[in-house]
Amino acid sequence: MATWHALFYPLKAGSEETVKELFRGSGRPSFDVTDGDGNVIGRLLGTMAFVGKEMAVRVIEVEGPLPMVAAHMSRQPEVREFERQLELHLSKPRDMVTPEGARAFFRDSALECVLSRRHDMPLEPIGQN
Repeated sequence: MATWHALFYPLKAGSEETVKELFRGSGRPSFDVTDGDGNVIGRLLGTMAFVGKEMAVRVIEVEGPLPMVAAHMSRQPEVREFERQLELHLSKPRDMVTPEGARAFFRDSALECVLSRRHDMPLEPIGQN
């Protein structure tokens, strides 16, 4: 089953156009998430990015366990380079060098998906069965 996740990035005033270009120009990571033996255990299905006044939000759709997808993405050179460049435009510093710092960023910046609707599928609010 696919799930949606989002991250919030607080931006420095005036950096919005540069951040838009960073998102547009970012490379494509490997979409298959593999375990230590090379077995596919998840997949990045899609990514969207939204940039507004002093903020950006990245939304991803994934299959598989989010911690494994996140670990996979953190090892992708394209993602690492994007994050390095984005760092210059964030209004709130973050530590993406240490595992603890990265976990704190994702914990503090994660947005919970509380509703997902499509025209072709009646869905209940997430968390309600």
